[in-house]
Amino acid sequence: MRNRILSKIGTQLLRLRHDSSQSSQDGAAPADYQLDRRQVAEFVAGTLDAEGEAALAHQVARLLPFHWTWPNRVAEEMSQIIDHVGDQRELVARLYVFMGLLDRYSAVPAVVTAMREYRERTPYPPGLEAYLVPATHDDTLASIAFKVEKLLGEERTREAVELALATAAWLQQVAPRARELTPEVGDLSELMGQARQDVQAAAADI
Repeated sequence: MRNRILSKIGTQLLRLRHDSSQSSQDGAAPADYQLDRRQVAEFVAGTLDAEGEAALAHQVARLLPFHWTWPNRVAEEMSQIIDHVGDQRELVARLYVFMGLLDRYSAVPAVVTAMREYRERTPYPPGLEAYLVPATHDDTLASIAFKVEKLLGEERTREAVELALATAAWLQQVAPRARELTPEVGDLSELMGQARQDVQAAAADI
């Protein structure tokens, strides 16, 4: 995956531009509300070194929560970054949506209990043997999200997809029990099913 640091941030940015619910509109924008023009130009030209890429990634990350107030110049530069990210941005965006779901449900007691009960029968769900520790905690799903992101950062895209799909399949199996314990869990199974479809569709060409 080309320019791996900014590819992840760029896809988040792309999603944020179409989803105002992700913004932090109650916060204050950074005082230095700008991007380094030279670094943006070099990134788009493909000549930005690793140190500059990391610095630009940091700038982009700081500005993401305030996307609704970007000045025209910042919005234009962000668009240039997005356009240069690469043709896997849809897949990465889908995986980031999935990671967000894992973070959302990671500490929900009914989900943790349902996962723990499942693992009493099947200690390691298919495809997760290399990623789960023996005990199930309220950070189990969050740790999987971190591992998906780490695989992406290491350009091991296929493995990231396989881990996401295996996790979604597992959660579809435990979802009915979680909802039985706490109806407010809602349509976890449906969400995981949709996430699987989205990731599979976006990963079809890798």
